[in-house]
Order: sequence, then structure tokens, then C-alpha cells
Amino acid sequence: MSENNPLRDVFDAIADPTRRQLIRLLAEAEEIPLHELTAQFQMGRTAVSKHLTILKEAGLVLDRKVGRETRFRLNASPLREIQEWVAFYSKFWSANMLRLSQLLEEEEE
Repeated sequence: MSENNPLRDVFDAIADPTRRQLIRLLAEAEEIPLHELTAQFQMGRTAVSKHLTILKEAGLVLDRKVGRETRFRLNASPLREIQEWVAFYSKFWSANMLRLSQLLEEEEE
């Protein structure tokens, strides 16, 4: 899977609170084994693995085998798409609020 051609939409991948929590945990560490990630949730290893697979399909998580253990790390670059989307709407709302404020000031005069 190429980072430029993810199998899953990044917005879809971060829509779930468990996956957002996984991203946060991975952002706080260089690399985390599956058993340590699983210990952070009240769900089984299989459920955590399914969430990690979705994040991997979106290009947000990379994994590697070390012996019998799988370790995961964050690949934050796909989050740039989210950041750009939010930035666009932040500018949109700032401009609209400024216009509204100006209109209200004009009405008061």
C-alpha cells in the first residue's frame, strides 16, 4: 500500500473514537507493541487489531514484526488532509463572523 494511494479514506478512519485514541497513543510513543496498545482498552486484542487495520489502510499506521511481536507507529502525514480541510473552514467561518460583526455594527449606527 502506497501512502499516496490509501485503501481507506482518512476521514473515515478517524471517525471512530477508539481509532482517534489509538492515534493519540501512537503519537505519544515512537513505537508500541500490540499487547501494550490492547492494555489501554476494554476490548480484546482482535478488536484493537481491526481498528489498527483500518488505520493502516488509511496510511496512518505502519507496523513491523519483531520476532513474534507486531509493533505499530504513527504515520501522521495523511492527517495533513484533515488539517487542510479544517484550515479552509476555519478561514470560512472567521470571514463570515467578521462580516456578521460588521453588519451588526452598521445596524447599530
